[in-house]
Amino acid sequence: MPGEFDDIRQRLEGIAEELADLAIVRLRESIDAGGHELPVDERRLTRARRAVEKAVHLLAEPDEHA
Repeated sequence: MPGEFDDIRQRLEGIAEELADLAIVRLRESIDAGGHELPVDERRLTRARRAVEKAVHLLAEPDEHA
């Protein structure tokens, strides 16, 4: 069924954007505090964003079994 996952994919895209924004906030906070290393939270947020983006990509692919 074409477009079956469009709603879920769009929500996941929004979540990926939220995760990216939060990672940027963490980086800014670290810089403002004089940090010289990436915050652990930023790394975890980036990994989560990549996983969500992978799910978006998978849901955008045509169904191979159709």
